[in-house]
Amino acid sequence: MYSLPSVIKIKKGKAVGMSKTPENYEEYIAQQVRMIGENPECANAYYNLGVHYMERGRYREAAELFEEAIANSARAFEACVNLGYIYFKMGDLEKVVEANKRAVEMEPRYARGYANLGFAYLQLSRTDEAVEALEKAIELNPEMPQAWSNLINAYLQKDDLDRAVEAGVKLVGFAPGFALGHNNLGYAYFLKNDFERAVEHVDRALELGFGVHPEFLRQLEPYRKK
Repeated sequence: MYSLPSVIKIKKGKAVGMSKTPENYEEYIAQQVRMIGENPECANAYYNLGVHYMERGRYREAAELFEEAIANSARAFEACVNLGYIYFKMGDLEKVVEANKRAVEMEPRYARGYANLGFAYLQLSRTDEAVEALEKAIELNPEMPQAWSNLINAYLQKDDLDRAVEAGVKLVGFAPGFALGHNNLGYAYFLKNDFERAVEHVDRALELGFGVHPEFLRQLEPYRKK
């Protein structure tokens, strides 16, 4: 699960609310264009326009704007993460890795960058690197559900079922409403032949609205109490 920054930034370090009316939004975009015209090295304006295009699926234009933001600021680590998301949508996982490496080089305490790096390594089956990156993300932010969930999968890739279960138990302990965590923990228990707990967590995932894989549900059926 790739994670993005959740706010559009106008001034460094500050998030601002914005009316959602089309007129005001167009005015906001025009403001960013004017800021670039007045200061061609304004990284924040490039970043904000990049978010605008990214949200509309105009990924190539957004990528160019994020690259401009990065070129004009040594602290544009959120632009790097957004760039990684664009490469993820384009299916280029190696560039996802590259973008998030740039993010954590700019900000070594940026947990989201390490979490996304771990996710990309996991997709590439570079499991040891995935575990290292995800553990670093969790060290920096111990309550990041997506990182814990991906860590479960990384341990499963390594056939380390005990650590997969341990990670899953910790995850649902602090995030009991995180459906994907229950699903992944249920699968880890299933592989350990602890079918009662597997059913328990899969059913909780279903209750929370998660679409558990039909084949996994079929495999669990014999272990349900009649």
